Amino acid sequence: MQTSSVILMVRPANFGFNPETAENNFYQQKDQRSADEIRELARKEFDGFVALLRDQGVEVIVIEDSETPIKTDAVFPNNWFSTHPDGKLILYPMYSPNRRLERRKDIIEQLINLGYGVGEILDLSFFEESEQYMEGTGSMVIDHDSKTIYACYSQRTHRVPLDYVAKLLGYQVVGFDSVQEIGGQVSPIYHTNVMMHIGTDLAVVCLDSIPKASEKQLVQESLTKAGKKVIPITAKQKFHFAGNMLEVSNSGGEKFTVMSQTAYDSLNVGQIQQIEKYTTIISPSIPTIEKLGGGSARCMMAEIFLPRNL
Repeated sequence: MQTSSVILMVRPANFGFNPETAENNFYQQKDQRSADEIRELARKEFDGFVALLRDQGVEVIVIEDSETPIKTDAVFPNNWFSTHPDGKLILYPMYSPNRRLERRKDIIEQLINLGYGVGEILDLSFFEESEQYMEGTGSMVIDHDSKTIYACYSQRTHRVPLDYVAKLLGYQVVGFDSVQEIGGQVSPIYHTNVMMHIGTDLAVVCLDSIPKASEKQLVQESLTKAGKKVIPITAKQKFHFAGNMLEVSNSGGEKFTVMSQTAYDSLNVGQIQQIEKYTTIISPSIPTIEKLGGGSARCMMAEIFLPRNL
């Protein structure tokens, strides 16, 4: 249940720097290259990523981004929807108005046409009217086995929609504050999946980013109680997207931990050995997408947990 063998990815049409999201995503950096060059590089990185997953037998559903309206962040679909084994498909309230354009009914229709059972669509975008946001599996890092949602509160992760989703799923919430220091200023980490990852047997987490000792202890104890091997990462490693991982599987049940080459290069030998004790590592090179988009490998993958119609 923790790991999906089917991943949906959106091939970017107009990838680029999004000033709206850069307000609180400090991982985004501007680039001097032309828009055309950036778009072409992003597509090459995307295609290389998909090829690595498919080489290991992971099923990847590739959806082409529509040319219009322009959606610079369409390559990060995990923020606007999630799917669940009981047929639920949840649409999430998004912080940035231009990212709300990413919610596409035709993508849901394509899943249905591929034989996936969508029994119920739960559209939570109404929270946007009251400026309450919760950006899917960016805001939530979910341990399905223990039915626990881990979430750090921020401008993109508010308590009310978070608790609403937890009740819909019948899960409990472990909520906490997580911060980072940028240029001498302390600010909230915008997405939980920047600072932690949970697989079947392991959890990678930047405990140093949780300032309250009681909350740090709560997160660590909750993960340990759920039977996870906790692998701590440093704040510096987090800035290299070392928290932004996802465990996937292939049809044979083999498990893989997917992280970017940037993330992999930031880990030490001991951390890599611990991850490889449980899974095989897949590490695509996606520097353009990381630099301009401020998101990494995990953000590019939306897990498909829906039942398949016979």
